[in-house]
Amino acid sequence: MARDVNRRDRRDRDENPEFQDRLVAINRVSKTVKGGKRFGFAALVVVGDQKGRVGFGKGKAKEVPEAIRKATEAAKRGMIRVPLREGRTLHHDMQGRHGAGKVVMRSAPAGTGIIAGGPMRAVFEMLGVQDVVAKSTGTQNPYNMIRATLDGLKLESSPRMVASRRGKKVADILPKTDAAPAADAPAETAEA
Repeated sequence: MARDVNRRDRRDRDENPEFQDRLVAINRVSKTVKGGKRFGFAALVVVGDQKGRVGFGKGKAKEVPEAIRKATEAAKRGMIRVPLREGRTLHHDMQGRHGAGKVVMRSAPAGTGIIAGGPMRAVFEMLGVQDVVAKSTGTQNPYNMIRATLDGLKLESSPRMVASRRGKKVADILPKTDAAPAADAPAETAEA
């Protein structure tokens, strides 16, 4: 009886609609055996909640749906949390690297959109980023591009994280805005 309850709980968790997934690549792979070739499929999936959590996974099976299911489960197990500025872009520019894959990611003003190619676009869409400019150099292998993108995103830190690490307040970390002198300037012209 306890087993049935555990299975039901696990099923409810797995079927949670809070995560969305994106199939990035699917490859047909073959193994040569004595009687000929055995074909299988390898899937690469990116999963995210579009609120700052993202992960990727790969799965192999004899059939495509089973490979996708395995990849999705692996992606949910290996998710990372990324702080976003205003819930739409990155806090600062960064670089990521994995093998021969190198990516550069830059924060962007509102309305820019996702300017990134292929697998990187899938990561940003599942992460919930709306404005970013990214460039991939070195490799076009989707596995390495996604790993390099996640490597760079792990380095992302918010002003709150930096302030707590340094033992300061968030206001001390952020650059000062010169709003006061701009307010004084029109007042002087009005007097003259």
